[in-house]
Amino acid sequence: MPCSIWKGSIAFGLVQIPVGLHSAAGAESLSFTLLDRRNFSPVGYERVNKRTGRKVEWADVVKGYEYEKGEYVVLSDADFAAANVEATQTIDIVAFVEAADIPPLYYEAPYYLAPTKPGRKAYALLREVLERQGKVGIAKVVIRTRQHLAVLCPYLDALALILVRFADELREPKDLELPGRDLKQLGVTRKEIEMAESLVSGMVEDWQPARYHDEYRDDLLRLIESRAKQGQINRLSETPAKKRRAKAPEVINLADLLKQSMLQRANEGRARSGSKRRKRAKGSTRKARTDRAVRKAS
Repeated sequence: MPCSIWKGSIAFGLVQIPVGLHSAAGAESLSFTLLDRRNFSPVGYERVNKRTGRKVEWADVVKGYEYEKGEYVVLSDADFAAANVEATQTIDIVAFVEAADIPPLYYEAPYYLAPTKPGRKAYALLREVLERQGKVGIAKVVIRTRQHLAVLCPYLDALALILVRFADELREPKDLELPGRDLKQLGVTRKEIEMAESLVSGMVEDWQPARYHDEYRDDLLRLIESRAKQGQINRLSETPAKKRRAKAPEVINLADLLKQSMLQRANEGRARSGSKRRKRAKGSTRKARTDRAVRKAS
């Protein structure tokens, strides 16, 4: 079984399901500027000739494919473009499919497409037909030096091109230790299913992407701004390690957690309703005062 790259829990309501995160594609990591801790100067990426040790200017950098060890076939930008002119200049739609048929794991990077003036009518027509039929286009496109598979779909007034992964880039979950489909054998009761369905139904809402943001990034920025205001510039400060949370028990009383989660959601709903009623009442009171003032002035 492959090692997990992250361990934590899936959480909904008060239910915590401990899980390990496994890469389904090549993983990428975030990076900060690398500094020399002795004087906090940036540690840059030097373009150095490995044979002579001399610095190489960008104008002298070319791309080569190592055909044999130490032997390179060198290509220019013109060579890359000439390899397949049509492929490098065309978003080639090869099929139309139902958007729901594409598993989320395939999606990678979104782009917008905007038409030139002569293409506005055809652009609008394709957008309209895709919207009416609920279809997306499957396309191939070459960006830089690599061919990508992509999904072309309408988004608001635009056509979006979303790069997707090829099937051989995805890893199957077959090597993971996953529970089977026999819920009875796993000890899942009908009551637990009904409560879980009720909890999920109670948490359904419209998709509002603006509500969600990178809280971890925000916390890091707050930490950085706080240290900058305190004058902690070019100084290494060690953050005291936080105590780890107690390990969750191996045996989870799922029914009790679901019941508590449902009660919590109900209390939150009542609190929101009460807040809305108070706001309406406050608004009505202000309006009544304004009306009285108007009548008195007249």
